Amino acid sequence: MRRGWLLRLVIAFCFAQGAVSMARPAVSYRALALGADERAIGVIAGVYALLPLFAAVPLGRRTDHGRCAPLLPAGVVLMSGGCALSGVAGSLPAMAVWSGVMGLGHLSFVIGAQSIVARRSAPHEQDRNFGHFTIGASLGQLAGPLAAGAVIGAGTARTSGLALLGSAGVAAVALGSLWRIEGPVPQGRRGGRSAVPVHRILRTRGVPGGIFISLAVLSATDVLTAYLPVIGEHRGIAPSVVGLLLSLRAAATIACRLVMTPMIRLMGRTALLTATCLSAGLLCAGVALPVPVWALAAMLAGLGFCLGAGQPLSMTTVVRAAPAEARSTALALRLTGNRLGQVAAPASAGLVAGVAGTAAPFVMLGLLLAAAAGLGLRSGRHRAEHPADPPRTSGHPGIRASVPERQERQ
Repeated sequence: MRRGWLLRLVIAFCFAQGAVSMARPAVSYRALALGADERAIGVIAGVYALLPLFAAVPLGRRTDHGRCAPLLPAGVVLMSGGCALSGVAGSLPAMAVWSGVMGLGHLSFVIGAQSIVARRSAPHEQDRNFGHFTIGASLGQLAGPLAAGAVIGAGTARTSGLALLGSAGVAAVALGSLWRIEGPVPQGRRGGRSAVPVHRILRTRGVPGGIFISLAVLSATDVLTAYLPVIGEHRGIAPSVVGLLLSLRAAATIACRLVMTPMIRLMGRTALLTATCLSAGLLCAGVALPVPVWALAAMLAGLGFCLGAGQPLSMTTVVRAAPAEARSTALALRLTGNRLGQVAAPASAGLVAGVAGTAAPFVMLGLLLAAAAGLGLRSGRHRAEHPADPPRTSGHPGIRASVPERQERQ
């Protein structure tokens, strides 16, 4: 299968994610310049995920029975508009609103893009294609904070506003790669076939675990992006250095995803998920320690590598477990879990930071990642104890069962 569509999708995702990764620290710095405290930063970061929390499942339903591609340009327009309007907003409530618009655009883009990957990838290509797809996100996460740090400089309201306007332009560039991104829609997906109930999808073995692991990994990445600037302010670390640290984390994530397929072959999916989540939890808690910048850089590099496996593997886990005619909805439910984490984690981080200091949220994230590691290990043991389970069709025709051993090793 020719994969030109995947390359174009990766390029578009790189620019879209780069814009968001540039905008998120800039939003924090602009909010600080407008008088925000740690609690307000947490609220603004949480609003970024609030609108997507309610929109994910309807968008997934629409994508299951129609085309995915229209969600991508719509998402780019919303992201670009949210970034630009955040850059000119003069109050914290306005910044929160436009942050929510930015989050809705990002969600629309990601649902459409993930559904295209799931729809156009053969089963044996899913780990590789989802891994390559998320490299686009990591490239954007690498370049975005660097650009934000270079533009913001001293962290004033003017320079952070310029960074947000620049991120709007970066998002718009993604439109150039969205031509012929989707293949023909299968005839069975057109029209109004009955939708698989959400509760049935959530009861499918493998879906809840994939959702929780994804939630934990993304919450760690999101709070790190929002709160490392706050830690930098308290420890006297310049915004340009903070941007470099965030980009180092993203570079390590790219390195993980480049070698993820051989790591799965060597360790198996369960062992890889468990080891990376547990290690990430320990490193995330270590960020709370008052270490020198070089030690913080080393911890963030290790943390980025460990966080790199969770997202693509959780995508593959959810796609394989879900009914074939509800895969976009299942991916949307996974993104709903992500956005729920993005609402709850920053808000909780803001409360914890206000009570126990700016480093305390990272201890909280360490515990969340440790719980994800335990869930991954428990799921692996369940599969090992039930190797002869009958083929799982979730009550829907046309869904091929997968062999547990193959699920584990691929």
